Amino acid sequence: MDQSGKQKPDEQEISRRVFFAKLGIGSLGLATVGTLSFAYQYMSPNVLYEPSPIVNAGNVDEYSVNSVTMHAAEAIYVVRLPEGIFSLTMICTHLGCMTAWKPELGIIACPCHGSRFSEEGQKLAGPAPRPLPWLRTWLSDDRDVMVDRSTDVPPFQFLRI
Repeated sequence: MDQSGKQKPDEQEISRRVFFAKLGIGSLGLATVGTLSFAYQYMSPNVLYEPSPIVNAGNVDEYSVNSVTMHAAEAIYVVRLPEGIFSLTMICTHLGCMTAWKPELGIIACPCHGSRFSEEGQKLAGPAPRPLPWLRTWLSDDRDVMVDRSTDVPPFQFLRI
């Protein structure tokens, strides 16, 4: 007690006013840090780097006549028939599964839902709504087979060799 008869507050105790002032300052500090972190994230470049849709599928001499060559990393088939060379996407037109070449059956099969396609990409069976798309194919100056995975072309446009 002090001389006036009032009890002296402990130095360890804080008043309600000081507590709420510290709580408010802490809340403002936390809101500021959150705002600055979101502002930094907004201002930072958010670029998605995707591989080029144009693929070099190797030299044309690597493909024998009547062959279907699967390039799984690029999700394409390169097919060489007596009429010429062309490429198909490996992605099934039903639900986007990766298809597989079955040389013993002479078909391209989707393991997910049973769609089957001919080596020209024509639908033979299954739930796929349309054939496998043909992709734009051309030869480079070095006789490499170039495939543009982003450009579909009408079927039966062979690259004559």
